[in-house]
Amino acid sequence: MKVGIIICDRYRSCGGGKCLRAMRERAGGFARYPAGGPLEIVGYSSCGGCPGGNVEYVPEEMIRNGAEAIHLATGLVVGYPPCPRQAYFKEYIESRYGVPVVIGTHPIPQKYYAVHRKLPSWEGMKDRSELLATEEVRRAYD
Repeated sequence: MKVGIIICDRYRSCGGGKCLRAMRERAGGFARYPAGGPLEIVGYSSCGGCPGGNVEYVPEEMIRNGAEAIHLATGLVVGYPPCPRQAYFKEYIESRYGVPVVIGTHPIPQKYYAVHRKLPSWEGMKDRSELLATEEVRRAYD
């Protein structure tokens, strides 16, 4: 399986360590892929900053490199504030490019979980169980 990752531009200098670790461990958004099968990142880019201009063309480059799915990084989910456009990005990429979009990469770190679960934006986390993991896993991603 080949995937692309789009991160929030606020974290454009991120080295991707948690995303890569989660990919190796098949944790978080990568838990959906079989542990024994190959998993390769074929593209890694920021959204381009609000309102997300790179989302219009970056997936095409990733697909040319073989991407079969695009992940919107966990930073879009629990950055401060969470990206208000993540659902639109998912809908846009899936409809324009015909590839599945997964919201999230690595499990949510415990330090973010402790704060975000008290915020109104947490309501959108109901369908993100793979990112919530267990407290032990969340602490490992702090």
